[in-house]
Amino acid sequence: MSEQAADRPGVVVADGLDDEPRESNFRTFHGRVHLLIGLFATVYAAFHMAALNGLSISDWTGGAIVIPFLPTFPMETWNFRIAHIAGALALGFLLFSGSRFATKAGEDTPLLSWAGFALLVPAFFAFGMTLSFAVEISGGVMWNGIDDRIKFNETWLFGAPLMVATCGGIVLSWFHRRQSGVVNVLDVVLAVCGVAVAAYLIAIYGTLARNSTGTAFAPIGISIAAVAGTLLIMELTRRIAGMALVVISIVFLTYVFTSQHLPGFLNSPAISWQRFFSQVYTDAGILGPTTAVSSTYIILFIIFAAFLQASKVGDYFVNFAFAVAGRARGGPAKVAIFASGLMGMINGTSAGNVVATGSLTIPLMKKVGYHKRTAGAIEAAASTGGQIMPPIMGAGAFIMAEITGIPYGDIAVAALIPAILYFVSVYFMVDFEAAKLGMRGMRDDELPRFREMVRRVFLFIPIIILIYALFQGYSVIRAGTLATAAAAVVSWLTPYRMGLRSILKAFNMAGIMSIQIIAVCACAGIIVGVISLTGVGARFSNLLLGLAAASQLLALVFAMCIAILLGMGMPTTAAYAVAASVVAPGLIELGIEPLVAHFFVFYFAVVSAITPPVALASYAAAGVSGANPMETSVTSFKIGIAAFVVPFMFFYNAALLMESDTLEIIRAFGTALLGVFLLCSGVQGWFFGRRAVWLLRVLLIGTALLMIEGSVLTDIIGLGMVALILFIQRVIKPKEGLSVGVRGAD
Repeated sequence: MSEQAADRPGVVVADGLDDEPRESNFRTFHGRVHLLIGLFATVYAAFHMAALNGLSISDWTGGAIVIPFLPTFPMETWNFRIAHIAGALALGFLLFSGSRFATKAGEDTPLLSWAGFALLVPAFFAFGMTLSFAVEISGGVMWNGIDDRIKFNETWLFGAPLMVATCGGIVLSWFHRRQSGVVNVLDVVLAVCGVAVAAYLIAIYGTLARNSTGTAFAPIGISIAAVAGTLLIMELTRRIAGMALVVISIVFLTYVFTSQHLPGFLNSPAISWQRFFSQVYTDAGILGPTTAVSSTYIILFIIFAAFLQASKVGDYFVNFAFAVAGRARGGPAKVAIFASGLMGMINGTSAGNVVATGSLTIPLMKKVGYHKRTAGAIEAAASTGGQIMPPIMGAGAFIMAEITGIPYGDIAVAALIPAILYFVSVYFMVDFEAAKLGMRGMRDDELPRFREMVRRVFLFIPIIILIYALFQGYSVIRAGTLATAAAAVVSWLTPYRMGLRSILKAFNMAGIMSIQIIAVCACAGIIVGVISLTGVGARFSNLLLGLAAASQLLALVFAMCIAILLGMGMPTTAAYAVAASVVAPGLIELGIEPLVAHFFVFYFAVVSAITPPVALASYAAAGVSGANPMETSVTSFKIGIAAFVVPFMFFYNAALLMESDTLEIIRAFGTALLGVFLLCSGVQGWFFGRRAVWLLRVLLIGTALLMIEGSVLTDIIGLGMVALILFIQRVIKPKEGLSVGVRGAD
């Protein structure tokens, strides 16, 4: 593609969109430190690929090479998840600073460095004690919470040093400033603490102690290690995802120990800290569904995305979108819909995709005439839509499969029509906006040549292999592995051939890219653990049942609001995991099918990224476009309005989730498409090539709601209303002066 750009200097060609955007607190190391941490990240990602496919070095060499102390695969499930979190903690603390960097002389805080060196002593001491515990356990010592010697050792020789190092390291790291390329000793302390927690839990959970969690017989060390692990997870989440999820976690943790004093459905029996924390770092909480998915499907597809990035396929996706849609009116906006939806599906982060793809599409949208807030809003809505696009759905499909037990293939098929409805609605919104403003498309000399793009259509092969393998019944892990290998193979047909160095670079990128999602999934696991261990989810279900007795629609609206509120400020995967634990069980209690209930919750957790007042994707887009963040979020809410309606559509008509016979699915899809078109026409005030007066806009929205209801009777009434509106628009031709505020609607 670079050769094409050289031949045609004025052409718009995506280049560098595969480069992962970095947070402002990301450390940029050099020299040996850079190589060591890069090796750590590479081995961490490769470890997952090997573990998920059940391969070890001895397997690869037919037993000719056996390296002591390296894990053998398949690993025991809990141990694998514990190691998964520990690696992300260690790598995350080394790479992401806890405070802003020192940028000039005198801003360093050397005294805190000495304090960090002092804290290394208890951190390594706690880690050393875990090794001594492991030796005792391997020697046959029965580990329990009754033996006084064991309780003393765990409390004072392991727990106390671990908590001193963890708490001291976290608090001091908030104030310790170092330059970007310098290792912060306090972060090393926290990395060692994360490894110590993992080493202890792996050693202890290998005994009968696993069965004693949540009881008086649980070793006290489990509770202390879980407290330290929880603090470390929350601190890393703060560094890489902001305070929103951390604050929500603190609220839920506070609820655990104050719920006995609260009224109504929030009241819960008292629970001791030892009992709660001995259970929260199990599959009832942190090691539960969210980590199960992040340690398997999510990291696998992050590796897949990294291989696509290393072979520059992401740039090709965007250039292909420009070649196909760039000539249409408002062309860059339609390119954003296509390219951002595709890339957002793979990378799983709305805000991250906005920054990557939007760095090209947003300036071009502004250039052809879109207001800067509208340009940012379109990119935010398109990137957010990637999270609902099958087959990957930004990892949401995998979490849903893990939580519900519904086969992944069924979920991917069910997601197809709602995703089409969403992207069609966004297309209509931007097309009508372009028509109102009289925009043109981009010129041929500004675009990549379509013929050149078609010649490289083979770069879609990894995506095609992924989809084919999934629907042929291959496991998700096998399909993802095949697609990853295909990405490396097809790169040999491009200038960006992947050799050993490129493959190692891809694993390195994957290790770093995975840190954020692993941290937020583990942090969401804390909230899920609170919900499951206190029973507040069941009591919330009873509240929904009470509302449904008055009105089922009211209960659904209430569930919608809770899902959006829980998701605000959180990445999609964490937002859905939390909302699914709180809201989905209540909807199922109402008699709603589990698939419908979880899709309902999932959609609203996703669109929290474009819902004011806290809209991560919209705020990221505003940063690129230079618009006011709140105005951008309001506009993105308007452009993505269909996502707030579609869940009610498939609630009233499950045929939209492929839950019916073929003819009913076709009828439901057709009427839903018409409903979405009418909704967009009413919101934008543009109907069949003319501005619509305010009365017609009201009629259009009302007719859209009739089509959305989904019954044959409402469809017939809706079609009659469409004919009436079209007659008024074409024959009566009301004056445009009756239209209200159309020009300001952008």
